[in-house]
Amino acid sequence: MSLLEVKDLTKNFGGLAAVSDVNMELEENELVGLIGPNGAGKTTLFNLLTGVYEPSEGTVTLSDSKVLNGLPPYKIADLGLSRTFQNIRLFKDLTVLDNVLIAMNSKQKESVVSSILRFPSFYRKEAEMKKKVIELLEIFGMEEKIDTLAKNLPYGEQRRLEIVRALATEPKILFLDEPAAGMNPQETADLTELIEKIQEEFQITILLIEHDMSLVMEVCERIYVLEYGKIIAKGTPEEIKNNKRVIEAYLGGEL
Repeated sequence: MSLLEVKDLTKNFGGLAAVSDVNMELEENELVGLIGPNGAGKTTLFNLLTGVYEPSEGTVTLSDSKVLNGLPPYKIADLGLSRTFQNIRLFKDLTVLDNVLIAMNSKQKESVVSSILRFPSFYRKEAEMKKKVIELLEIFGMEEKIDTLAKNLPYGEQRRLEIVRALATEPKILFLDEPAAGMNPQETADLTELIEKIQEEFQITILLIEHDMSLVMEVCERIYVLEYGKIIAKGTPEEIKNNKRVIEAYLGGEL
């Protein structure tokens, strides 16, 4: 069975089907793209996969046969599905360190009593977490920014921090929702390297929504194409490049 299997997934808002009969599979340690114009239903699909919305029909199943339908986002995150957002959602008045510590804390199982009374075990785990956060930030060249407030970071580094925070939850699958949105060419090039580095360092599955076709074609192994909430094509970047339906519907010509 695939790491994640989506079968006949549908989401209706009143009489409108924002996502309709979507079938897809994600395998271990692969990088998959999801493309389509604005309004195609890409973010709605992410919201269904991560528990923000509950499907009207269909199922989302993890490899251990765990059905995710109806689970709240925090439980889905605990099962190993983490995401970023199209609009950056950092704790802007907290430091870089604290933003990542909050995410990492979701994996800690300290008892309420120990947390309240501050047993020695509490301080040991807190020190261990801080050490892990610094090591994670070092991987992405942000260790010197640990005391910087998130709102004071340049835009590209805010995007990077959001990705680091998602990785701190130790996901099996990372969902990236338009990470290059609003970036200049240099920031996009840096992001491309970052995504490749994540794949190499963490050996996790990534599902990427992105409008920058050069980024998608460079990093993705497979691509799904969404139109009006339906999957109209899937395949390798080369196959998608040469798919007449995709060229006509989305790209307006050759890539």
